[in-house]
Amino acid sequence: MKKYTNTGSKDTRSGFGAGMTELGQKNENVVALCADLIGSLKFDDFKKNHPERFFQIGIAEANMIGIAAGLTIGGKIPFTGTFANFSTGRVYDQIRQSVAYSDKNVKICASHAGLTLGEDGATHQILEDIGLMKMLPGMTVINTCDYNQTKAATLALADHHGPAYLRFGRPVVPNFTPADEPFVIGKAILLNEGTDVTIVATGHLVWEALIAAEALEAKGISAEVINIHTIKPLDEEAILKSLAKTKCVVTAEEHNILGGLGESISRVLALNNPAPQEFVAVNDSFGESGTPEQLMEKYKLNNQAIVEAVERVIKRK
Repeated sequence: MKKYTNTGSKDTRSGFGAGMTELGQKNENVVALCADLIGSLKFDDFKKNHPERFFQIGIAEANMIGIAAGLTIGGKIPFTGTFANFSTGRVYDQIRQSVAYSDKNVKICASHAGLTLGEDGATHQILEDIGLMKMLPGMTVINTCDYNQTKAATLALADHHGPAYLRFGRPVVPNFTPADEPFVIGKAILLNEGTDVTIVATGHLVWEALIAAEALEAKGISAEVINIHTIKPLDEEAILKSLAKTKCVVTAEEHNILGGLGESISRVLALNNPAPQEFVAVNDSFGESGTPEQLMEKYKLNNQAIVEAVERVIKRK
């Protein structure tokens, strides 16, 4: 199988910060709004270089969304930033009414998503956000896998017109996608070709899927690995093309099993080409306090869990 190399582990939120720094230089219409988390969202450089285009809203996330929607009327491209829990669950009404329903060009950028937020615990570890956001008509939903891809997605969103949700994380994770790889919204990336099973992964689980594919190869199982960075619009063509070959799929995501990528894949299969599917996801529960590594192991969101899911789904072919 094709080998991927970690070129140096970094946090995906720093990729967002790097993207915002570049956008600040390239596009004078880009503005940034933050809910009292400048350092956590890596807004420091943007604020320093473009203070007139940076708005510190404070701990008033609903107000931040409303201001962002208003800024679009004058042609600005607002990027809002706070933790994923506060970016979605706390302000869902404002997003639905002022952004999605009104079709405003707001980019809702969310750090510290999922279990890998770690020690802050269940109150901050939102596992429902992909479901919440993908249900909104017209909302683009992106969940990136590493530093390079997060930076590329940030840059791409400035050129994309319409409401969008960009989800990324807190911990340091492997950085393995090419720095110059084009980011095409709605286009899946085939990381490894295989014939026995398709592994469709998103976010932090993409690297785990690649490790799992290596372990499966040692067992004589050929795994096709697809990186789905855009949950909505979903690249249905890539999924169906792969499944026509492998006849079964494992989906892997750092999200609730209900409402996430896995269910989106299930819908595609049900409507087009039903096939056995196994899910690697949080099984309808909240998280808890712990290190990212402890939590990913306890909630079975790692490469070993993917291997076990593959072994189960192949038996169902």
